[in-house]
Amino acid sequence: MDNRYSRQILFKPIGNEGQDRIQHAGVLIIGCGALGTAVAETLIRAGIGKLIIADRDYVEASNLQRQQLFTEQDAIDGTPKVVAAVDRLKAIRSDAQITPVLDHIDGPLLEKLVKEADIIVDATDNFETRLLINDVAWKNGIPWIYGACVGSTSTIFPFVPGNSACFRCLLPILPAVNETCDTSGIIAPAVQITAAHQSAEVLKWVSGNEGAMRKKVLHYDSWTNTNVDAGITRMKNPVCETCGSEPSYPSLQAGDGTNYAVLCGRDTVQITPSGGRILTLDEVEEVARRLGSPYRKTPYFIEMNSNGYRCIVFANSRMLIHGLKDIRTGRKMYHQFFG
Repeated sequence: MDNRYSRQILFKPIGNEGQDRIQHAGVLIIGCGALGTAVAETLIRAGIGKLIIADRDYVEASNLQRQQLFTEQDAIDGTPKVVAAVDRLKAIRSDAQITPVLDHIDGPLLEKLVKEADIIVDATDNFETRLLINDVAWKNGIPWIYGACVGSTSTIFPFVPGNSACFRCLLPILPAVNETCDTSGIIAPAVQITAAHQSAEVLKWVSGNEGAMRKKVLHYDSWTNTNVDAGITRMKNPVCETCGSEPSYPSLQAGDGTNYAVLCGRDTVQITPSGGRILTLDEVEEVARRLGSPYRKTPYFIEMNSNGYRCIVFANSRMLIHGLKDIRTGRKMYHQFFG
């Protein structure tokens, strides 16, 4: 294995010094779906020193078409994505230092995770999480690599504090309706193209070649073979709440109480408890028995059916109610379960 990175070292912009930097760098990937798995595999093969992968979901059959680290057995078992990903990545590189985080990303958790990272990779599918990443990146002075793919299109840009407008500055020109692969479909080549560009930007930064990073937003369509490079320097807002002269980082303002949200592009309500006692899986299992609900227990969650909905309760009491888009009904069901 002594020559494992020999071909990468032969690439002059990296060389021995750049490879040494790569092997001492930490990368935080938010999301372990299509983009997250592709970027994670590329970086592990490149020799990245430490990888932190955060995701709240588990593997389903519809993921297998484009999420390259997962197998049919993962979907059958409902294995959490971060757990399945680590298993595959360790098989690729046994000495890899990988930290899986099975949780919903909020401000406090992201601020904790970013302390061990030199750069953040966006592998999410919604504006809210990207705004959160944006605030954390600017507050901590580290770059984040935006990536989005839907249908046959890919969009990539490295947001570097001090060098560009931030994501919040771009909000006035971003589409009001956030298309995702769950609403508009996707082909795997769009994923691979996006992930390849994101991975390249990460390697530039961590190997000491930050001057080579993209200066314009790339939008590419692999079906129509069209691409656009768009500059955003003039879009910088001098009074932006994130990158302006008096930043307040609004996405990091703490909220109180349990959070209820409809997951982007999916008929699923997520309930994330805040404060109070966290139930163990054994206690959740007892609730399922008391309700007379059919259930399945895994090491990571309880799956049960109630009122015609498929419900997943994780070990930290976070709950997903599939087939539901009404938050009020979700709130009512959660309190029926857990008081």
